[in-house]
Amino acid sequence: MYEIVFFDVDGTILSEVDRCIPESTKLAIKRLNEKGIKVVVATGRPHNLCEELIALGIDTLISANGALIKEKNNVIYKSALSVKTVRELSSFAELNGHTLSYFTDSISMNEIGVEEKRVRSALLETLGLSHYPKNLDALSEEIYCMCLYADESEAQKFIDNFPQLRFVRFHRYVINILEKQVVSKSEAIKKVLDYYNIAVSNSIAFGDGGNDLDMLEFVGLGIAMGNGEENLKQRADFVTKKASEDGIYYALTKFGVI
Repeated sequence: MYEIVFFDVDGTILSEVDRCIPESTKLAIKRLNEKGIKVVVATGRPHNLCEELIALGIDTLISANGALIKEKNNVIYKSALSVKTVRELSSFAELNGHTLSYFTDSISMNEIGVEEKRVRSALLETLGLSHYPKNLDALSEEIYCMCLYADESEAQKFIDNFPQLRFVRFHRYVINILEKQVVSKSEAIKKVLDYYNIAVSNSIAFGDGGNDLDMLEFVGLGIAMGNGEENLKQRADFVTKKASEDGIYYALTKFGVI
């Protein structure tokens, strides 16, 4: 019997077409809550960009790609990047003219690429942001994740210069920067399952992107959205319809969860 469901946000809970939550998805989450099945968000977003999800009755959030886990205001787990790493990456990005974002509980960015079209498009497509977040002196806070705005060739110099870090691409122009072998959605899910004393076999996860692959492979039932990346769909246990076509509701009813 399934006891817990983990959801990615962008392209999963949020429609890939208009970035809204389909009514069928709201209904599915409502029915999960009514049945006592735990609902958890597992996203690359910073925590403060999840308010719409909290309003649906979701009180456990894995944010920053697994680096921060909260149940309401209770921190279950956190893994901050070292100040040394953040400073070195920031200096290297400035030297090479690349945009970086910093995820604390909120998001801030360096002041590079403010008018860059690729940056603007990526912000809208990945976080639904139409504005460029201000630089809020993120170095004064714990930083759980950083994002590099770069294509494959541009990113290679960062990968070569920081072999101690893990670079996970989730958008054609954005890469998560994480501590190696410490932070991932699957590692965060392990901690959540331990916290609630739920077996892995009783867990489900939905996702659409490359940073969801380890999560889908780890849980008892990994479901890829119809709008998801081809590699993810090939390795998932099941491929549902697109987020915009009631994919979450369709899968949960197909497997008899709701």
